[in-house]
Amino acid sequence: MQYYNQIIKTLLIICVLIFSADSIAQKQHFTLAHIEQSIDLDGKLDEPHWQNATLIPLIYQNEPNEKGVPPVKTDAYLYEDGQYLYVAFMAYDENPENIRAALRDRDTLWADDNVALMIDTFNDERTGYEFYVNPLGAQGDMRMTDTDGWSEDPSWNAIWDSAGQVTDEGYVVEMRIPFTALRFPTNKADMTWSIALWRNYPREVLYQLSNVGFDRDVKCSFCQFDKITGFKAMEPSKNIQLTPTVTALRHDVKDTVPGDWNNGDIDTEAGLDLRWGISQDAVINATINPDFSQVEADSLELDVNTTYSIYYAEKRPFFLDGASYFKSSLFELLYTRTIAQPKIGAKITGKSEAHSYAFMYADDENTSILLPTNQGSGFANLAEKSKSAVGRYQYDIGDKGTIGFTTTHREADNYKNSVVSLDGSYWFNQTDSILYQIASSDSQNSKYLVDFYGLEDEQSDQAYKVEFTREKRDYKLFASYEDIGEDYRTDLGYQAKVDYKKALVGGGQSWYLDANNLVTEYSYNLDWDKTWAQDGTLLEEEYEGYIYLKGQMQSFLEFGFIHRKENYYDNLYNQNIGYIWGGFKPTKDITLNLYSEFGSKIDYTNEQLGDQFIIEPEMTWDINDHWQVQVEHSYNRLDNPQGENVFTANLTDLRVYYKFNMRSMLKLILQFEDIDRNQDAYYYGVSQLNKEYGSQLVYSYKINAQTLFFLGYSDKGFQNDGLKNLERDQRTFFTKLSYAWQL
Repeated sequence: MQYYNQIIKTLLIICVLIFSADSIAQKQHFTLAHIEQSIDLDGKLDEPHWQNATLIPLIYQNEPNEKGVPPVKTDAYLYEDGQYLYVAFMAYDENPENIRAALRDRDTLWADDNVALMIDTFNDERTGYEFYVNPLGAQGDMRMTDTDGWSEDPSWNAIWDSAGQVTDEGYVVEMRIPFTALRFPTNKADMTWSIALWRNYPREVLYQLSNVGFDRDVKCSFCQFDKITGFKAMEPSKNIQLTPTVTALRHDVKDTVPGDWNNGDIDTEAGLDLRWGISQDAVINATINPDFSQVEADSLELDVNTTYSIYYAEKRPFFLDGASYFKSSLFELLYTRTIAQPKIGAKITGKSEAHSYAFMYADDENTSILLPTNQGSGFANLAEKSKSAVGRYQYDIGDKGTIGFTTTHREADNYKNSVVSLDGSYWFNQTDSILYQIASSDSQNSKYLVDFYGLEDEQSDQAYKVEFTREKRDYKLFASYEDIGEDYRTDLGYQAKVDYKKALVGGGQSWYLDANNLVTEYSYNLDWDKTWAQDGTLLEEEYEGYIYLKGQMQSFLEFGFIHRKENYYDNLYNQNIGYIWGGFKPTKDITLNLYSEFGSKIDYTNEQLGDQFIIEPEMTWDINDHWQVQVEHSYNRLDNPQGENVFTANLTDLRVYYKFNMRSMLKLILQFEDIDRNQDAYYYGVSQLNKEYGSQLVYSYKINAQTLFFLGYSDKGFQNDGLKNLERDQRTFFTKLSYAWQL
């Protein structure tokens, strides 16, 4: 009898555990309030109708503790009036003097205290939107995908409004998001969206709070979001945005240095962008004589002792709207920075039920293509006009799977490149998934490419890749295999290396400790990869491992070791490399980071094995709410086997910002590169002095991401062995004005 009582007791305990687990995993379901009243956007919840809004408390701590108790209270309020979604946060704090915030430019608030709305408007648990606001009202927004782990794209910008205010009890944030900024299913009287409200609370450690308690044993995030139902009274809208743009610049050069300036003519251009939401789930973009200028200079990278072209992120508005619709699983088939100077462009992007689609056309007055090998890559300029088109279709399979088809085409006189590709993803369960992609390219090369780069008249080849991952709370496993043909080329994409096969396997473990411990999380990772040329020649074999720590003062530390056997022009080199990467916040206003690498390294120019030392410190200092300073420096030294210095390179990037208010800012950028080469250590003649300089001073006034004004000056200079001093040889005066009309 005692035996059966024990069995019954055990079964009851199991039932309780199962019921508890289901209760924890069960999603909350909210009903969105409809209130036909607006608000004064001032960071004050003094309108009485906020009391009738849908209340969603943030009851979970997800970082550093899993499903822990939040250290502070946070309440979110939501309602809609048919045109806008209104969101408010009451972020309580017993010590408001510790709140971290400043006046920020768009998408630069990530280190501040902030709150966020995350929504999946199609409720397909694959894509969505994020809207962030800091305590002073600064904005950040992103598109994200969750088809194989959480992936964010901060380059996406919407037009919406926000305000924030610090109080004696913490801070208050208000958001007003027009439904025209979102995409969602059409012809549905009652919709359900996936939703998560978020609060980042950075103190000695970073606390992340939400209404959702995330299970780290589940790889997907959207599938754990709560649900909110409503949106019955959304009013139809024309959803047309016209953005005329006027730019003017004068570019001056010196034909000889030192010498006099040759002042250029004032070049004035007018353009027009159209964004038409033909439905709530489809958007047409068109542009005539577009302004594709970049106001802020790219962050510099040392282009020394490397064989592959440097990758720069896209920042131009026309290409950013709907960019996620063109992305495939594993290959970058569309790298829009290759389209340098278009005169016209048009695209349509949208989603209907399980079907996503995208098409884009653009011409280019200055055509460059990336020519890759398995030893390096570089850009070739065709010095002629070209036309480009890209299309993509994706179908959602089951709960998380996808299958997609992409095609790209670029052509000019006696030149063309076409690519077709099939890709997709499949989830075996909540932790195991596989990505796959196959592609085929066909190129017809111009006489210029044949004569100057030794290419064949015609090239055709294939590429494929498959990738498996398992992500659990305490460990992860991954493996991949890729095969890229010798003549495979994606002239509208970015494929810097071809003619190889590569296998990779690896994994790691993680441990999570209490938020009050000196170390709050630690992990390790190990992987092995091997790469062969298509003819079977070994190109590289690499073993890598690292240990990662997170702790107090929002600190992190990673140190690792790499053993690499690398083939460079038929010689195998054994390299042993160690590295350290870390950072912390000694005060709430200062962030310090440091990366250092040391060990053996191939001297690619002289084809020998040398010793390299790299150190890269970074600092960000919020002096007060208005002033911010960012400085990065890179030091790189390479010695040959005889102990002689081959080169010493220094790169400094200094950025100073002054924010008059949330809309108005003055920005100064100074960049300096100095590469000192030892002429005796090279097998051919080189310049000992290799200095480059650039500066930029810009005043900006931004009402939103599309309505803005810029006025600025920039210049560049250099010094080599033929010059006694650093000499400026280029300068530009520029201004830009654009205004987004919402019809």
